[in-house]
Amino acid sequence: MTVLKLVHDITVPPELWACSLMPQGVVEQWLFPHGSRVDAGDPLATIRIEDSLHELTAPAKGRLSIAVKLNGVIDPGTVLGTVTREPSGR
Repeated sequence: MTVLKLVHDITVPPELWACSLMPQGVVEQWLFPHGSRVDAGDPLATIRIEDSLHELTAPAKGRLSIAVKLNGVIDPGTVLGTVTREPSGR
């Protein structure tokens, strides 16, 4: 039996930090508003870590829920939000 994951976390990959001198980053921009429908691979957010910008993409198709607001401080592994799969037909 195949189990379908319904909620996918949007996380900050720890490997984006080149060193541990600045252990925090910032959410620079959300490209979709909270509650939007997104497709897997859609660019979702831009984050700044150690003077570099990084784009995070949707891990799955579904409804976006934002947990960390614009200018929110983030650490390695932070869950910025989720993408929840919707029932078929929506």
